[in-house]
Amino acid sequence: MKPLSGITILDLSRVLACPFASMVLAELGAEVIKVEQPGAGDETRGFEPFAEGARGERVSGYYMACNRSKRSITVNMRHEEGRAIIRKLAAQADVLVENFPVGTLKRRGLDFASMKEVNPRLVYLSCTGFGQTGPYAKRKGYDTVFQAMGGLMSLTGERGGGPVKPGLPVADLTSGLWVAIAILAALRGRDATGQGGHVDFSMLDGQVALLTIAAARLFALGEVPPRLGTEHPGRVPTASFRCADGRFLHITASDQHWLPLCKALGLDALAADEGLSTNAGRIARREEVMQALTAAMGRLTRAEAVAALDAVDVPNGPVLALDEVVADPHVEARGMVGRFEHPALGEFPALRLPYRFEGWDDPEIARPPLLGEHTEEVLSQRLGYDAARIAALREEGAI
Repeated sequence: MKPLSGITILDLSRVLACPFASMVLAELGAEVIKVEQPGAGDETRGFEPFAEGARGERVSGYYMACNRSKRSITVNMRHEEGRAIIRKLAAQADVLVENFPVGTLKRRGLDFASMKEVNPRLVYLSCTGFGQTGPYAKRKGYDTVFQAMGGLMSLTGERGGGPVKPGLPVADLTSGLWVAIAILAALRGRDATGQGGHVDFSMLDGQVALLTIAAARLFALGEVPPRLGTEHPGRVPTASFRCADGRFLHITASDQHWLPLCKALGLDALAADEGLSTNAGRIARREEVMQALTAAMGRLTRAEAVAALDAVDVPNGPVLALDEVVADPHVEARGMVGRFEHPALGEFPALRLPYRFEGWDDPEIARPPLLGEHTEEVLSQRLGYDAARIAALREEGAI
C-alpha cells in the first residue's frame, strides 16, 4: 500500500506548479483525475522540448515531466454540462486543485463556496500568482516574475554583476512542493474535524517564505545580502573553485574543516594564522582567504582535489553538468533515473520521487496520460454515465 492510497484528487490545474504537486501526490498513491480542455489539453502539451516516436509522433517532454501517473479527462468548463461533471466529480473527491485567475471559477459556479455545498469534506486549494487578496491579486505572473519580486533573483549572480535567474523554474517547482505540503496538512485537518476547507496559496508568498536565512541577515543585521556568486555571505570558505583542468569543485568548510583543508592544499601559512581559525576571522579576511584557495585549487585537477579533500573529510562536491548527474554512480545506485512505457515513444526515462519507505510501498513511475485517455472510463465508473450519454456529451462539446 502506498501512503496516499484511497485519496482522490480532482486536478483542474495547468502548466507547472500544481501539476508538479499533483504528480508527487499521484506517485505517493493518490488517484489524480486531471481535467483538460477538449482538443488542446494542458497548454504544456505544446511546449518544448519534444520527444519523437517511431512513427513521427511528437510528445512534449515538459508535459511528461510533471504529469506522470495521472488519469486525463477532457471537460469543457465553459459548457453547463461540463460544469455539472466537475461538480459531480468534486462531490466524490477528497481534494480539488485549481490555478485559474482570481474569480474565474466563481463566475462558473465552481469556486470553493459552491463546491462546499456539494462536498463539505472537500479540501479545495487555489494557487494563484499573488493570492486571493491584496493589491496584486489580479496581476498575472510567471515563474521568473515571482523569482524577481520574491527576492531570489536579487540574491543570485556574480559579485558586482546583475541579477541572474537560477537554471530551473525554482518558483514553480517550490510552489508545487508548498502546494503538496498544504494538501497533506489540510487532509490531516479534515480527518480530525470532519470538515474540508479552502487553501489560498500565493506563489509570491511561497517565494517570500523561502528567503529564510537571507531575511535573517536583514532582521538581525539590517543587511541586504549582496550577490556573491557561489560564495556564502556568512561562511568562508563556501564557494566553487576552478581546477587546473577547467572543471569546478565546490567546497563548504566549517571551523573543524579549516586545518584539514589547509593541510590538503598545502596552505601552511594560513593554517598557522590564529586569526583565521574561526569563521568570523575568515569572513573579515574573505578576500585574502579566497585568493589563496583559488590559487591552490588551480594547481590541482578536479579529481586530484576531490581525492585530497575526501582523504581529510572536507565536504566537497564536483559541479556536475546534467548528463554527469544522471550518470553519477551514486545517483544510479539510488535508482533516481527510472523509465516508463509510452504508447508513442516506447521506453522513456524519468526522474523518480526521492523517497524510500519502510512500512509503505515506494513511489513508482507511471506514464503520463494521453489527452482525454480516461474520459469514458471516469464518467462511466464514477458517475454511471452510459455510452449513449457520453457520446451525446461529446457531440454537444461538453467533453
